[in-house]
Amino acid sequence: MTPRHQPARPAQARPLPPELAEALAEVAPGGTPFRHRQHIHLAWIAVQRYGASRSPAVVAGWIRHVATYERAPQKYNATMTLAWTELVAHHVTTGPDDPAGFAAFAAGNPGLLDKRLLSRHYFARTLASAAARSGWVEPDLAAFPWASRARGQPGDQKAR
Repeated sequence: MTPRHQPARPAQARPLPPELAEALAEVAPGGTPFRHRQHIHLAWIAVQRYGASRSPAVVAGWIRHVATYERAPQKYNATMTLAWTELVAHHVTTGPDDPAGFAAFAAGNPGLLDKRLLSRHYFARTLASAAARSGWVEPDLAAFPWASRARGQPGDQKAR
């Protein structure tokens, strides 16, 4: 059986870029299902490698690629991807420097593992909208923790 994130594909399917394949091997080894925790882990890897300002765009590209690879591009939601990556980046950049890895980060930030967290910031209908699926939509319930700073788009945080 092939891993869930790397199923057998016809020859015309684009292979995963090496950096994405490497990240997926870390977050979902041996065909582990790719669920919420794995998305958060993928975002954490991107923040570690690319910094808070570049990671939202990197993760968006990775998730779009995986969705297309899995023949489910309709599952991609730009607002959800960017919001989760921003939340991870916020906790990485405002938390203690901890080289212990993702497990320690997740243990120190258990709220990020609650996939309902975005419901504190968005109405469900907003996240399900075509606008949210295709681009960034501002929260309509509560601002994010970093919203007090002037920002244009997600990803404007500075890396440590």
